[in-house]
Amino acid sequence: MSSQGVPRGAVLAVVHEPVALSPGGPLVLELRGPLGPADAETVAARLAQRHRAFGVALDSHRPGHHTLRLTPPAAGGFAALPADLLADLLAPPPPGGEILPVTGHQQTLLRAALAPAPTATPTGTGGTGGSSDGSDGSDGGGVEQLYWDWSGPFDVARFAAAWQSVVDRECVLRACFDWVAAPRLVLHARAEADIAVCSPAAVTWPQLLRRDRARGFALHRPGLLRLTLLAAEPGGGAGAAPPRVLLTYHPALLDERGVHLLLREFYRAYAAGGVLPGGERRPDLRDHARWLAGQDTTAARQFWARAVPPPRAATRPGRPGGATGQSGPGLLDTRLRAPETFRLRSWAALRGAAESSALHLVWALLLYRAAGVSGPLPVSFGVQLSGRDIALPGAAGIPGLLDSPLPMTVTVDPAAPLAGLLHQVRDTLLDLAAYPWASTETIRAWAPRPPAAPAPAAGPVAGPVAGPAAGVGPLCGAGGTLVRFDGPLVLPKVLRSELAAQGVHADTPRSAAGAAGGPLTLAARHDTAGGLVLGLFYDRAQLADEDAAALHSQCVRLLRALPEFRQAQASAGQLLDLLARAATPRMARPVPPAAHPVLTVLRPGHPHADVICLVTAPGVPAGSYDLFVRGHRGPEEIVAVHGDGAPGVLPAALHQAAGPGRRLVLCGCGPGGRAAYELAQRTPHAPGMVSAVVMTGIGDAAASASALARGVRSVLTPPP
Repeated sequence: MSSQGVPRGAVLAVVHEPVALSPGGPLVLELRGPLGPADAETVAARLAQRHRAFGVALDSHRPGHHTLRLTPPAAGGFAALPADLLADLLAPPPPGGEILPVTGHQQTLLRAALAPAPTATPTGTGGTGGSSDGSDGSDGGGVEQLYWDWSGPFDVARFAAAWQSVVDRECVLRACFDWVAAPRLVLHARAEADIAVCSPAAVTWPQLLRRDRARGFALHRPGLLRLTLLAAEPGGGAGAAPPRVLLTYHPALLDERGVHLLLREFYRAYAAGGVLPGGERRPDLRDHARWLAGQDTTAARQFWARAVPPPRAATRPGRPGGATGQSGPGLLDTRLRAPETFRLRSWAALRGAAESSALHLVWALLLYRAAGVSGPLPVSFGVQLSGRDIALPGAAGIPGLLDSPLPMTVTVDPAAPLAGLLHQVRDTLLDLAAYPWASTETIRAWAPRPPAAPAPAAGPVAGPVAGPAAGVGPLCGAGGTLVRFDGPLVLPKVLRSELAAQGVHADTPRSAAGAAGGPLTLAARHDTAGGLVLGLFYDRAQLADEDAAALHSQCVRLLRALPEFRQAQASAGQLLDLLARAATPRMARPVPPAAHPVLTVLRPGHPHADVICLVTAPGVPAGSYDLFVRGHRGPEEIVAVHGDGAPGVLPAALHQAAGPGRRLVLCGCGPGGRAAYELAQRTPHAPGMVSAVVMTGIGDAAASASALARGVRSVLTPPP
C-alpha cells in the first residue's frame, strides 16, 4: 500500500483472534502497520464503499495500531470473511488506482508464475520456500524478451522520454498483480519507465540476456515491462555494432501483439520529439474487463461440453523418455524461403484453407506419429487466438493480455485424405474463434462431470477450479503443446516516413528464448521478404536439444513436402511415410510433484512455549518466511504447514503440534494469510487452541517478514 504518510513498499499486518461470536456480533481485527489515522480511515471507507452489506467501524489507538469492527448482515450471522473483502483489507488499491479481476488465461499464467520453483530448499529453514537472501521475491523465469538493433541517430534522453510518455498513456504499463486472497490486476495512477543503459565493454550480449532473465519481475510492483540499451561499440566506425535494444516483459501481463502495439506508440512519441500526443488510451483493459463480465456464456458452455479433448487424445510430439540432463529455455529457428512459402499458401488456398491450417495439419500428424498407434486417433494441441476480433469497438488496439490458447482436437486417420484433415483443422479453428475469451480455466469448469460431481458455477466467465474435471483430457497444460501464428504489427507508412526523415529505421524485433507458456511452443511468422519463419521454443528439461532439432526438422520437412501432394486422394499416411526412416523424438516423462509433509518443524522452541505456525501456499513472497524465522528471538517453536492439505488432516496435525497447554498462532504472508484464516475456521474441535491469526499483504521478502513479525509481536507481547 502507499499513501503520502506510508513508506513505499510497506506491508500491512492484520491480526484476528478467533472467538465465539454472538449472533450478529462484529468481527474484530487489529491493523498493525505504518498507518496513520487518516490512512486507516481511508482503508475503512474503502471497505464500507465496496462491501455495503457489512457495517464498518474504526478505532484509532495510535499510529500503527487501529481496531476494525466488521458487523455482518443481520440475517445469517457471520461465517467467514469473503475473499474479496479480505483482499481489499490486506491490499487496498493505491491512491488514484483501480482494481480489475484476473480471469481466464491471465489467471493461469499468474498461477504458474507464483508456483514455487523446483529447486532445492534452504536447509536451515526446513524449506519454507523461495530464496533466503532477502531478495525482493522476483519471478526469475517467467519473462519474454524481444530485441532489435537501432538504425540511425540515437538520443538516449529522447528514447527515455518517449517511453515515459507511453507509460503515462497506457494503463497496462502502470499495472501489477495482487494475489492476497483473489487474483487481481492493480492499475496505478503513476509509474516510471524502467530503462537501463549498458556498455559493451562491461557486458556481452549473451551475458546481458542471461542477467536480464535471471532478474525477473516483482509482480506486486507496477512496471512489468523494462528496456535495456546495449550502447554502440566505441568508435562507431564501419563494422561497429549499432546500439541494441532489449525489451523484457512478463507474459502474464502482455501478449506479443500487445507489445507491438506499444512499440508503435513509442515510435510515434520518438518521432514527435519524445512526447506522445493525446491522453490515456480508451478503450483499455478496464473497458475489456467490463465487456468480458457482460458476456452470456450459454453458447460457449454448450460448445465446450462437447468439444473438450477426450482422455485418450495424443498431446505429446515425442515418445516417453528419460531425463534430458539439460535445463533452461531453448529456441530453434528455420526459414522457408519466399517461393516455398508461396507454394504452401497456394496449396492450402486451393483447398479452401489458410497456411496456418497447413501448419496445424502437420503438427497434428507429428503428435499422431509420436503416439505410435495404428488407425484413427484424436490428437489435441493448443492454438493461440488473438482475442482482439471481438465485438468491442477499438479492441484491436488494446495492449494487454487478450490472446488465449484454446485446445484444438481433431481425429487423425492415416488412411483418410489429407484434404479431409486440412478441412477438419480449418473448421475446428473457426469454431474456436467464436469464443476467443474462453480459457483453460473456463473450459475445465464447463466440461461434463460425473453425476456425483457438483455442477459448474453460474456467472459470466468462470474463475478457477480445484482441478481438472474427471474424464477431461489435457487442456494446453503441462505436457501439452501450443501452435501460434504471430503477425507483428507493421508501422503505418506515414510513421515510417517520419522516422526515415530523421534517419531512423524501425527494425522488426526478434524473439529470444522465453517463457513459451508450456514445455513446447511452435511459433510461425512472416519475415520482411515474405518467407515463413518457424520458431520452436522448448523446455530443455523436457525436450533435449537433439530431440528438439529432430522435431523441428521433421516439421519443416513435412511443410515443404505438402505442395507435392496434389492428388485429391493423397492420404495423411503417405505424407507421414516421408519420415519412415527418421527417429521419433523423445520427451522426458512428466514428473509428479513431490508430496508436501503435513507439518515441518523449522525451529524448536521451549517445551512449554506457544507455537508459531507458518502456513505456506503458492504466491507467498519468496524468502519472507526464511527471514522471519531467522529474525524471531522468542522462545516459541516455529512450524510450517501447507495450506492445501486435506481438511481433516491439518487440524489434527496442528492439535498434535500444540500439545497440552500450548496455543497456536497461525501466520501467513499474502495467500498464506488467507490460508491461515481458513485453517482457523476449520478447527472447531479445539476451541481456544488457535489464539490468533496473523495475515499480511504482499511485498518483497524483507517487508513481508517485517510485517509478519510486527503482527506476531502484538499477539505474543502484552501491549504497553
